[in-house]
Amino acid sequence: MTSSIPSSFPILLITGGSRGLGRSAALAAARTGIDVVLTYREQAAEAQAVVAEIEALGRRAVALPLDVGDVRSFEGFAVQLTQALQARWQRERFDFLVNNAGMGVHAPITDTTEAQFDALVNVHLKGVFFLTQRLLPLMNDGGRILNLSSGLARFALPGYAAYAAMKGAVEVLSRYLAQELGPRGIAVNVVAPGAIETDFGGGAVRDNAQLNAFIAGQTALGRVGVPDDIGPLVAALLQPATRWVNAQRVEASGGMFL
Repeated sequence: MTSSIPSSFPILLITGGSRGLGRSAALAAARTGIDVVLTYREQAAEAQAVVAEIEALGRRAVALPLDVGDVRSFEGFAVQLTQALQARWQRERFDFLVNNAGMGVHAPITDTTEAQFDALVNVHLKGVFFLTQRLLPLMNDGGRILNLSSGLARFALPGYAAYAAMKGAVEVLSRYLAQELGPRGIAVNVVAPGAIETDFGGGAVRDNAQLNAFIAGQTALGRVGVPDDIGPLVAALLQPATRWVNAQRVEASGGMFL
């Protein structure tokens, strides 16, 4: 059994932290006194810009490359992470894991290809499962895991069947993680955003005025979400005050399709 969270500032590892929801969550966590390791796939400059923003807030941060769709890379990533923890924090373990990185496919069931389906499996399900598995020995007891799902796991919109199916699987996985990691005091929850104005899926929600207006009209609060509607929620679920929240799905959609 690993040691419990130390009295020094806790450390968050968030995948896909260079932009969008991941960037918002990383910055929100830093504002609450959490140091951050963020991962990126290709956008190193964007990732380093987030690191600079976090450091400007008085916290420490590191950006590491990671392809969450490539399970074979996880062993090497764990080595890099261990080295970064020792070099930047003189520590061997981190405290919080947010599995945020993702990609989207919009296609009817009849047109979804096997390659598209496999890519979604690799990133959203297989990647989450095996990255978490590999990083658990590096996590402190008493920590938190947050897995990102989607409002699409609750309501159905044509064209998102494969993507939503992966998120539904992640929600089930999260409950099993909560059960199995309970003896270590690690709480596991799901954050399920609704439609958010980001570059996800080609930026359709952000850039397509007709789609944006349709979603706003189906949302109780009357607008589409923005990244900073989600980031502070992620940070809140990492705080001591929310320590008793476990195995829950928290949807942040402004009340879509009620």
